[in-house]
Amino acid sequence: MSQIENDRRDFLKKLAAAGTVAAAASIPVYGSANPTDHSLISAPYPSSGSGLIVPKSNGLKITGTFLDEISHDIPHQNWGEKEWDRDFAHMKAIGIDTVIMIRSGYRKFITWPSKYLMAKHSCYQPSVDLLDMYLRLADKHGMKFYFGLYDSGYYWDTGDMHFEIEDNLHVIDEVWKNYGEKHKSFQGWYISTEISRKTKGAVDTFYKMGKACKDASGGLPTFISPWIDGKKAVMGMAEGTLTKSDAISVQEHEKEWNEIFSGIHEVVDAVAFQDGHIDYDELDAFFEVNKRLADKYGMKCWTNAETFDRDMPIHFFPIKFDKLRLKLEAAKRAGYDKAITFEFSHFMSPQSAYLQAGHLYDRYKEYFNL
Repeated sequence: MSQIENDRRDFLKKLAAAGTVAAAASIPVYGSANPTDHSLISAPYPSSGSGLIVPKSNGLKITGTFLDEISHDIPHQNWGEKEWDRDFAHMKAIGIDTVIMIRSGYRKFITWPSKYLMAKHSCYQPSVDLLDMYLRLADKHGMKFYFGLYDSGYYWDTGDMHFEIEDNLHVIDEVWKNYGEKHKSFQGWYISTEISRKTKGAVDTFYKMGKACKDASGGLPTFISPWIDGKKAVMGMAEGTLTKSDAISVQEHEKEWNEIFSGIHEVVDAVAFQDGHIDYDELDAFFEVNKRLADKYGMKCWTNAETFDRDMPIHFFPIKFDKLRLKLEAAKRAGYDKAITFEFSHFMSPQSAYLQAGHLYDRYKEYFNL
């Protein structure tokens, strides 16, 4: 080996060693601290502010979140009460005052030891009574809790919603007697069966389940969260398929939902359309229709601001902040009454299994000056 080659090799070794030392010096040591606890992480360089070049606080704040305990198509995080307690505190810190258990069961997996469901559908005995835990945590943190009804899966298999009525009439009575009467946080019901258009049996099913909820609980509020049949309303598990050609028009959407609202408004108090199935430049047109129809029938108009990204072929990751911002700003322009999200714990929590979720939490706090 020549002297020039030796000198070059020595130079590269020294350069690599210097770089390693410098990098190590800049890494903080946290011992046993939780690496996802963002309060422990400091920026390596002085910050000159958020750097936002758009007006701050120009959107509707998220004040409610679903709790996705069944995790049908999203990985379960396997949290215990300690982690859930911490998550409720993170929610409260940004102004969330309402938590909604998205469904109390799906097919054979259930969230509480329901005698009826275990006997009727051979549902599995849960290891923890999540319903009891959520209610106790909602009591502790001063939040409103909405109970999501049971989903047998028969509707998804057949397209007929009537299958969901009988089970839920039993579930409503069982839950109210064993939980609702005992917790001040139990403040409403979520009719969890989702639709986008005039589905077979939808009006009759919503009406009967909504009335049963109100009759059992002395009139506590109910709400639904349908989706808009837009170009991104594709099957969640259709890998690589992000859009479809047969999207509903604004006019068709208004006509069909006018008919649905006319049949359910007496027993459904609020509607929270999912906002992820239409494009960002379509938000204002659809949101304006949703608000106008809700006002016409005396219903509250909420938005279900999805915090997961539908624009990617991988299901499902936390959404890009600008996409969430555009949706919340459109909701504010439309005069919506409340913003809830699907859902905080996976896609926005500082302790989520997804590292990006904690960063979304930080960007959201910067935007709203929290």
